[in-house]
Amino acid sequence: MPTPASDITVRAVDADRLDDLDTLFATTKTTAGCQCLWHIVTAKECQAGWGEPNRAAFATLTADSPDPVGLLAYRGDDPVGWCAAGPRSRYARALRSTHLKERDQAEDDTVWLVPCFYVRRDARKSGVTMSLLHGAVELARSRGATAVEGFPLAGDGRRSAADAFLGVEPLFAACGFTAVARPSANRVIMRHPL
Repeated sequence: MPTPASDITVRAVDADRLDDLDTLFATTKTTAGCQCLWHIVTAKECQAGWGEPNRAAFATLTADSPDPVGLLAYRGDDPVGWCAAGPRSRYARALRSTHLKERDQAEDDTVWLVPCFYVRRDARKSGVTMSLLHGAVELARSRGATAVEGFPLAGDGRRSAADAFLGVEPLFAACGFTAVARPSANRVIMRHPL
């Protein structure tokens, strides 16, 4: 498991960093289309807004949110990775999933969720994702969260490369998260109390 990258700086994303996020998301059709709304809106809404409408919706969310919408990882001035992070209540679609149905709903505003990552292909396997996850924990702590959760792929995640954006269990464990539930054979709920 890689360690946090020493040459990476992690910054919270607000409206001032949206141009950098656009630069990063433009590196693949999927990130350019989704704009990290997959866990926020319905599948139908995400698909209907693919591309520019999703970008505009994400910009509005960023402007309207009292908390940052996630984190960007930079190598120098170059954005190389992204991690969505925020109160669980932000991620309406994720909360409707069978994976999170057993959660304590009273915690949705105080427990933060890290539902997805994206690291540019040329920056993968260099500790960027771990740096982002450490940054998400620190951001949540600074905003008064009581815990941070994720629902990564169970084990090393090699069974489902298409879902790699969720992270993998060993990454979360290396960042101080522990498994609190296993809602399916390939998913685990990981939690880091703050």
